[in-house]
Amino acid sequence: MRLPVAVGLASLLALPCHGDPGPIHPRVVVVTMFEVGADSSDVPGEFQYWVQREHLDRLLPLPAAYHGVRTNADGTVLGIVVGQGTSNAAASIMALGCDSRFDLSKSYWLVAGIAGISPSAGSIGSAAWAEYVVDGELAYEIDAREIPPGWPDGHVPLGADRPFQQPRPRDEFGSTVVYHLDPGLVDWAYTLTKDTPLPDNEKMKARRDAYVYHPAARRPPFVLKGDNLSSSTYWHGERMDAWATAWVKYHTGGRGSFATTAMEDSGTLRSLTYLSRAGRVDIRRVLVLRTASNYDMQWPGATAAQSMTGHDLGIYTAYIPSLEAAYRVGSRVVHALVAGWGQFENDPPQGPAPR
Repeated sequence: MRLPVAVGLASLLALPCHGDPGPIHPRVVVVTMFEVGADSSDVPGEFQYWVQREHLDRLLPLPAAYHGVRTNADGTVLGIVVGQGTSNAAASIMALGCDSRFDLSKSYWLVAGIAGISPSAGSIGSAAWAEYVVDGELAYEIDAREIPPGWPDGHVPLGADRPFQQPRPRDEFGSTVVYHLDPGLVDWAYTLTKDTPLPDNEKMKARRDAYVYHPAARRPPFVLKGDNLSSSTYWHGERMDAWATAWVKYHTGGRGSFATTAMEDSGTLRSLTYLSRAGRVDIRRVLVLRTASNYDMQWPGATAAQSMTGHDLGIYTAYIPSLEAAYRVGSRVVHALVAGWGQFENDPPQGPAPR
């Protein structure tokens, strides 16, 4: 009987090969979300700099995921493109985590991708390490034209009757709204990278200068700690930024501070949480780094629609610099973890003790 192609290929990949040295043990898995064309030598997406500069020359098919994986020669660094949106990310990470060719039980995970940034938190070209990732879509929502008087917006937490109801309802889906990364590991990564020089140019400066009411938005690119709101809906605008700021603060009990908006990270973390429960990964070894290609709202004098769709206005002037920033900052962490494996294999690094 002829097996279906997908089943047959998956079965072949699972079969041991003669002389097979066993599973690959990556020390670090680099998670990116998209690539524009080929993995190297053309217009770059999030994956290309990692492939070229870390010599991820070995391509391993991963049929159950969005994209195959790549490793360097000794398998210490593995890279994957998970695809855009929470569903693609969750499926791709689960496919990798369940593949018997890889032992990921001690691997560190670095999500390294671009994002929108709140002008209240930072500037385009900046790099933000998240301690909290908050899902922006598990909620009730009322159309903006039907919001009751007195409500700040139409987003209502699951289990609540109105926006930002207190006390906050219990998470009916088992902590799938808020992900709290290991704060010591995040502090270590931030401390290691906070002085990393980041690219800048005159076009970026001109865009920054338009945000006259936001001092952080006018700074040259810098490394910061700031939390991430994950939503497959590409939202934009001043009112949405205000909602995101309040949403993150609400769901983290006031401990989180919204900085970046991205489309995949809650899906990635959901799969990693389940894989950790199964003993295949260690959720305490996950880092999320997002670098700002654009602001998440308009500048004074512009509308949200102009800001979101006005590519001719140069709103993505930080696209290439943000890709560069993701590699410059993220690679310092990757190299430190690989070089310090004798120490970090069993004991994850921790940042300086709080004063």
